[in-house]
Amino acid sequence: MDSFSTVIRTASHEQHVEAETSTFMSDLLGGRLGVDAYARYTEQLWFVYEALESGADRLASDPVAGPFIQPELYRLAALERDLEHLRGPGWRTGLSALPATRAYADRVRECAERWPAGYIAHHYTRYLGDLSGGQLIRDKAERTWGFARKGDGVRFYVFEGIANPAAFKRGYRALLDAVRADDLEKQRIVAECRRAFALNTAVFRALGEEFPLSA
Repeated sequence: MDSFSTVIRTASHEQHVEAETSTFMSDLLGGRLGVDAYARYTEQLWFVYEALESGADRLASDPVAGPFIQPELYRLAALERDLEHLRGPGWRTGLSALPATRAYADRVRECAERWPAGYIAHHYTRYLGDLSGGQLIRDKAERTWGFARKGDGVRFYVFEGIANPAAFKRGYRALLDAVRADDLEKQRIVAECRRAFALNTAVFRALGEEFPLSA
C-alpha cells in the first residue's frame, strides 16, 4: 500500500503539471513578459501567504496541523522585501488581489480557522512547490531581469533557514505519512490538495488575461 505522501503526490500530479505549464507561467519563464508581470504575480503570492501564515501560530498547538508549522518555511517577510524592491517603498498602497487570488486566499484562511487537516493540503502544495519548482523561477528571474543572485526581487524563493532542501522534503513527507487522520479524512485532504492546485491555476489564468501576449 502506498504511503500517504505518495498518494497525495500522485493524486495531484495532473493538476501540478497544469499549473506549471499555464500560459502565463510559460510566457513568464520564457522571458516573453516584462518585470511588471513578475511583480504582479509576486503581489498575488503575498495575499496567499498572508492567509497561510497569519493563522499559523494559532495552529502550532493543533494535534493535526501543528507538526507542519515550521517558521523556517515562512515566506511573508521575504515577499515584502521583494515587493519593496519591485514596487518601491509604497508598495502596500498599490497592492490589489485578483478575484481568483481573493478566492484562493479566502479558502486558505477558512481551512486555517475551521479545518486544520485541510490547511495541511494548502501548506503542502505551496511550500513544497516553492522549495522544488520555485528554484527554476528564481533562476529564470535572475537571468531575465538581472536581480542579484538570491537577492532582492527573488528572496521569496530563497529558504535561508533550510540548509538541505532534499533532507527537509524527506522529513516533510514523513510528517505527511504520520498525519493524525483516518482514511476518510485523508481522502478529504487529497481532495483539498486538488482544490488548492485548481485555485492556483485560476490565478495563473487571471494573470494570463491581464498580461496577454499580443498575437
